Amino acid sequence: MLNERTALAKSLMDSFAERTGLIDGTQRRYLWTDAFAVCNFLGLRTTTGDPRYDELATRLVDAVHNVLGRHRADASRSGWLSGLSDDAGQSHPTLAGLRIGKPLTERASGQSFDPDLEWDRDGQYFHYLTKWMHALDQMARARNEPQLLMWASELADTAHRRFTYGAGAKKRMYWKMSIDLMRPLVASMGQHDPLDGLLTCLDLQATAATFGASARGPDLSDAITDFAVMIDPASLATSDPLGIGGLLVDSCRLALLIRENTRRADARLLESLLAAAFHGLRHFSEYTDLTAPANRRLAFRELGLTIGLSAIELIDRNALTPGANRYCSELDRFTRLGRDIEAFWMYPDHRTVQSWVDHEDINDVMLATSLAPDGFLVRPSVIQSA
Repeated sequence: MLNERTALAKSLMDSFAERTGLIDGTQRRYLWTDAFAVCNFLGLRTTTGDPRYDELATRLVDAVHNVLGRHRADASRSGWLSGLSDDAGQSHPTLAGLRIGKPLTERASGQSFDPDLEWDRDGQYFHYLTKWMHALDQMARARNEPQLLMWASELADTAHRRFTYGAGAKKRMYWKMSIDLMRPLVASMGQHDPLDGLLTCLDLQATAATFGASARGPDLSDAITDFAVMIDPASLATSDPLGIGGLLVDSCRLALLIRENTRRADARLLESLLAAAFHGLRHFSEYTDLTAPANRRLAFRELGLTIGLSAIELIDRNALTPGANRYCSELDRFTRLGRDIEAFWMYPDHRTVQSWVDHEDINDVMLATSLAPDGFLVRPSVIQSA
């Protein structure tokens, strides 16, 4: 019998699959949410033993590629973003990136910028693409399918080439690009985008080494070098709960890469990540009113933090520097905070307010990840076939 947390995660993901067209009906795809959902389905397959979740993960990957890897229905162009034929596009669905899945079409060239309207406009976000790379990597390892790794690596290569500009120490990144990746829609650089790029490429590189000769895909060495140059360890701290959660998840990823002696995995960077997460979390806990009613809170941002707090519990403390160990011990003090946030959103009445319903898909999926995080956080072991 499933425990309460897993049972609720299962119920949330079953509803998500039904509501967004994975079972039957019109597809409603959004790249960030779908990346977490793929990982959740993989985790539920392991936890429940139900092969239906394998099928849902496969359907979701295919749906994302066939919807977000193609032009919008209201666009002047049609077909794959890459311009490839239908058959070739199916073989390389991520070659030209993936749309976000926002409701409005992207801002036209020369059209004035409206920061409020831009939030609802389509395009490509680098930090959404890295989440999808992670989902494909997790699935490649769980299924022992090198093709999924190839798709993730092709996406990483394209994202690196199109989102970065400049040279050497002046290398920078755009935050949001047009659907065809030909022009920036938001030219500023995301605070953690280079970090996401570095760790995702290191993960993909590690998976490729595990697969050996069966792995295909572009060399990501230049991408790793460029992303590393752009990271400023002193500028990583944030008081945003979703951003803090991302730092905690990235700390867990980097700690594992260091333990595996992955080249370019930097112990000094890990200590900087943990320090930034600790200072941000301390600020968040002191200045955020977590007694506020549900309709004044954004669940998915808070749940990003609880996912990160689960990640800290997975770090092997024996492989850390003394400084990193100290920060991990300080972060352990916030475990109760994460459980309190989860309990708040597990309460059914809190999931009926308009602020939840307006973001139902992402809220449901991220609550499910928080309750059953292994599919997202734990890297499956690749078993080489004979």
